[in-house]
Amino acid sequence: MMERRRMDAALMVLLLGHLAAALEVPLDLPQPPTITHQSPKDYIIDPRENIIIHCEAKGKPHPSFSWTRNGTHFDVDEDPHVTLRPHSGTLVVDISRAKADQYESVYQCTARNKHGTAVSNNIVVRQSRSPLWSKEKIKPIVVQEGVSLVLPCQPPAGLPPPIIFWMDNYFQRLPQSNRVSQSLNGDLYFSNVLQEDSRNDYICYARFPYTQTIQQKQPISVKVLSLDAINDTMAAFYNDTDLFSDDPADERKPTLLVPSGPSSSKIVLRGQVLEMECIAEGLPTPDISWTKVSGELPAKRTHFLHYQRTLRIVNVSESDAGDYRCTAKNKMGSVHHNIHIMVKAAPYWISGAPRNLVLAPGENGVLTCRASGTPKPSISWAMNGIPIENSPKDPSRKVEDDTIIFTDVQIGSSAVYQCNISNTYGYLLSNAFVNVLSEPPRVLTPANKVYQVIKNHRALIDCASFGSPIPKITWFKDSRSSTLDGDPYILHDNGTLEIPVAQSHNSGKFTCVARNLLGKEENHVFLEVKEPTRILKQPEYKVVQRGRSAVFQCKVKHDPTLPPVMTWLKDDGELPDDERFEVGADSLTITDVTEMDAGVYTCIMNTTLDHDSASAELTVVEATPTPAVVIERPDSPTDLELTDQKKRSVQLTWTPGDEHNSPIQKFLIQYEDSLHHRGHWHNLTEVPGTRTTAHLKLSPYAHYTFRVLALNAVGLSHPSFPSRMFKTEPAAPDENPTGVEGFGTEHNNLVISWKPLTGLQSNGPGLHYRVMWRQKTVSSDWNMATVANTSKFVVTGTPTFVPYELKVQAVNDHGAAPEPAIAHGYSGEDLPVAAPENVQAMVVNSSLAEVYWDPVPSKLIRGHLKGYKVYYWRERSLHKHNPHHVEKQILTFSGNHSRGKLPGLHPYSLYSFYVKIYNGKGEGPASHTQQFETPEGVPGAPTSLLVTNTDLDSLTLEWSPPHVHNGRITGYTLTYQPVNNSNELGPVEELALPANETSVILSNLRHSTRYKFYLNAKTVRGAGPAISQETVTIMDEALISQLDVDVGTGAGAPPASPFGNVSSSVGEEGALISWEYWGPERNVFVEYKLENSEGEEEWQRESVNGSQNFMLKSLKAGLPYKVRLVTKGHHDQPLHHSQEVSVMVPAVASRQVDIATQGWFIGLMCAIALLILILLIICFIQRNKGGKYPVKEKEDAHTDPEFQPMKDDDCTFGEYSDNEDHKPLKGSRTPSNGTVKREDSDDSLVDYGDGGDGQFNEDGSFIGQYSGKSVSRETAEGHESSEAPSPINAMNSLNSFV
Repeated sequence: MMERRRMDAALMVLLLGHLAAALEVPLDLPQPPTITHQSPKDYIIDPRENIIIHCEAKGKPHPSFSWTRNGTHFDVDEDPHVTLRPHSGTLVVDISRAKADQYESVYQCTARNKHGTAVSNNIVVRQSRSPLWSKEKIKPIVVQEGVSLVLPCQPPAGLPPPIIFWMDNYFQRLPQSNRVSQSLNGDLYFSNVLQEDSRNDYICYARFPYTQTIQQKQPISVKVLSLDAINDTMAAFYNDTDLFSDDPADERKPTLLVPSGPSSSKIVLRGQVLEMECIAEGLPTPDISWTKVSGELPAKRTHFLHYQRTLRIVNVSESDAGDYRCTAKNKMGSVHHNIHIMVKAAPYWISGAPRNLVLAPGENGVLTCRASGTPKPSISWAMNGIPIENSPKDPSRKVEDDTIIFTDVQIGSSAVYQCNISNTYGYLLSNAFVNVLSEPPRVLTPANKVYQVIKNHRALIDCASFGSPIPKITWFKDSRSSTLDGDPYILHDNGTLEIPVAQSHNSGKFTCVARNLLGKEENHVFLEVKEPTRILKQPEYKVVQRGRSAVFQCKVKHDPTLPPVMTWLKDDGELPDDERFEVGADSLTITDVTEMDAGVYTCIMNTTLDHDSASAELTVVEATPTPAVVIERPDSPTDLELTDQKKRSVQLTWTPGDEHNSPIQKFLIQYEDSLHHRGHWHNLTEVPGTRTTAHLKLSPYAHYTFRVLALNAVGLSHPSFPSRMFKTEPAAPDENPTGVEGFGTEHNNLVISWKPLTGLQSNGPGLHYRVMWRQKTVSSDWNMATVANTSKFVVTGTPTFVPYELKVQAVNDHGAAPEPAIAHGYSGEDLPVAAPENVQAMVVNSSLAEVYWDPVPSKLIRGHLKGYKVYYWRERSLHKHNPHHVEKQILTFSGNHSRGKLPGLHPYSLYSFYVKIYNGKGEGPASHTQQFETPEGVPGAPTSLLVTNTDLDSLTLEWSPPHVHNGRITGYTLTYQPVNNSNELGPVEELALPANETSVILSNLRHSTRYKFYLNAKTVRGAGPAISQETVTIMDEALISQLDVDVGTGAGAPPASPFGNVSSSVGEEGALISWEYWGPERNVFVEYKLENSEGEEEWQRESVNGSQNFMLKSLKAGLPYKVRLVTKGHHDQPLHHSQEVSVMVPAVASRQVDIATQGWFIGLMCAIALLILILLIICFIQRNKGGKYPVKEKEDAHTDPEFQPMKDDDCTFGEYSDNEDHKPLKGSRTPSNGTVKREDSDDSLVDYGDGGDGQFNEDGSFIGQYSGKSVSRETAEGHESSEAPSPINAMNSLNSFV
């Protein structure tokens, strides 16, 4: 026990007697390594960027670095993807050709020199991860109104964990309340659902912070049913019996959804954030409250989030341990949950980390590593990275738990000690060196430093020093009559001298002296005590009429050696950005005041050391009415005078002219320089309209004349009379030329160019330029040349493309401008001398390849790298071995690339290519020519498709292979289908044909039918585009015989005509010919000739392009014509032609009168309209009397035979009859009484879609496709209908393939 007390006493003496812990050793003195920067312990990296693991250290000599990975030595040189930064221990992993996850490990850096070894923390490198959401099909959720609901989010586990939020399809956050809130795990909780919660876009989003990516879950659809809706839905199944009562969902007491059970526990670490949540369901919505059972909640560190559902306590301490209770309550009752919080602690410093020791030989010292934690941490020591128990024994060192005691240290005892404190929840690792030095004092504070302080404030004067042993600091002032160690001076342990209340007499020179056994050093500094800033005249309260001006004065007194800055604020904010606010040297003027200008205005005077402020209020009132006045431009200012003349400035004063009832807003001052630019006036400056003086800054070597213009609301006044001339003296230039550039026009020169100075910028006569240049990479003196009256200089005989440093200095007869800034440029370029190496190609697909090459070294480029060019061409197709003579194609890749893609290649071909680099001068040599082959692609269309040997039900197809094979042809696919007169397609047939066939015979075809054929070729990559053809099978002889017309008893009869009902109508544009046609041929023509012509005149022919009407515009007016339709038959059969019709286009009168504008016609129409109106009135009266007018009687007596009522038993039409020319049945709709209305529109809904009755949904909207008048789809739906057959559908079916 006595020995322990003596040890404690010795420690106390050492702690009180040695203050070297905070010393910084100058880097020019020997010292062990100190780690200055390292990556965090838990280091999460972005997988898209290079991995940089920091390790920086200082020491003398500069330390070397090494690394361990997972506890074993990591040889950086062996890994081609890892480099060590120069003069640093920082690792850089290039992941462009490596995967980041390969480098997930535990790393530790070691910095060592001959005086010791420092180690970093264990740096755990982990790759950030943002995995994709697992694919799932989420079923819609249907719930009853009033129940609780949980929408799970379940985001993918990322590193670090993602941030969760809920949004809709429009990326708007879903509203949350005390009824709807998000839990800490991201789920969305509804205490009770309402009908307004129904929506189909509840989307959970996860944002991963490191990769800045956002992923979304599949949308969740929620439908909330009210009791009425459920009753209505189920009534149809249960005889309209309500399954639920009409009362709303039962109100109920709260139940906790999160957490479960009556109690739970949680562990949180000291210093972290504690979050507890309680989410309850119930009706009405429960309110959540929190209490701490075992004490009070920490008010300043407690926050309630998510509508009281989450309790957050930041910066947790041991006092936050205990029991917390959350209570959910509504009018039906309450429920609570207790959460027991246990606070643990990773190790943390009690009095800071151990600090470096600098000891002189024979001195004593202590390293203390004092920390705490829960559970109590263990402490271990190491020396130079080796456990201290395994380190060499040192009699001057003694380890006592968390302390190392050094006694009588000697030279050579320097080392770095590591203190490691750890428990279950973490560790602390600290390096502290012991540096044994023998060094005389040195003062580190800069010599002759000036300290400034405001009178009556505290002054601190530094004297930072270093020495071993630690120097003693003494202070003197001015004459050194005595040391400054008593009132009013305070001397701090680090050598700083404090004056609590500085006065003017404290200004002066101060000397600090640092002494130790090896010598002394002194340093001189200066203290200046400044006068405080004070506002002498404060702004005053103002009441101003709207439209007038307000002026606030703010006169300030300040120390004349401190530059002042005046700032004005309005209502503690910046002044409005409005030109009406004019800030003067000691005033603020607001012109044309409005109600928005009312407020509190504050002037603040700032200096570099202090400030002062004052405020005043502005009140704006309505202006009193005043008689109208005439405003005009102001008169010109007069009496211009120049005073206070200096070398580069002058004071200009003037007298304003008459304002003419409009206040002067500002004065514009202009000047003329008769030496450099006679006769031209230039704007110099502007001043507010309240001032009549201006301090003008001028340039040397100029002959100035000034004039002033006044501006009011109307405009500018005329210029004043010019002032007398003021000549400024010449001087050296103030500035150098700008835009200095260096470039080469030849491979062995350097052109230096710049923007020359103007005459006013020259500042004096004899302006010329001093041009300087030198190579940047070679230590050499500046070359210099002097030029005048030019803006460029050419240096010849330079090496090719070498960087240069450039300077251009302006000089005149009175001296040179300041030292110019250094610009950079390059000498001339030359063609590159090397070609890219390792050129190779990788085929991506049949039309795309990617080319790779090694970049050319920069020293061989001999210029600015512009990029690379790939020359490539197609040698030949792999299908045909004859070469292709194709021009070379060039793809240019700008910049420093090492790869490029070649698009638009021909499949199944052999390509050659080479690569060239190019710079600003041109292209370099070509690389070795390489070749690659593209794989097969889809073939082109067959070259031709012909139809031969057409018969009644068969034909032969012949084709030629594709011109472009793009591979080996593996076969052909033939599809064909019939086409009716309406160009509608029938069912599709498909045949697979071998590659070696070029013809096929098709049988079992329909006679007299048009067919469309499609043929395409195939390779292993798939089918290519198809070629199509159409043809018609020969008409059946039986059908032809039915159509024959008897023309006598001759040996043969002409073929039947496929035309019928040929008619014509004549208009101003010509004769419109219409007809019916049921023949198979598509080449139909209209022929015509004069009716009275001789037999030898030929018929004129025009094609009708497949339609069934045609406008003949070539007929001459007033002449009769014969017109007929013709079509060519099969196998040289005679022409089919229609009956002839007579057509005559009437002659057009030379002058036509518009009958609609004639008076007699207008009168006749009015009379007819009046007569019709009288008849309608009589009919209306007769109808109201119950009598039948003749039209009604006629309708009753003679029912229209064309429209018959429907049969009541089977809802089919009665017998159909038509006394006219077999017109097709028009579309109709059947009314509810079972009869067909004659007046129905031809354009009814039955004509559209699939025929039959239209279908309507509950709201009356039409269901189905509105597709125009079309035939029924007998192939798809015709045999599936369960409705009674419709005559409309029947007719459409017959007409489908006529």
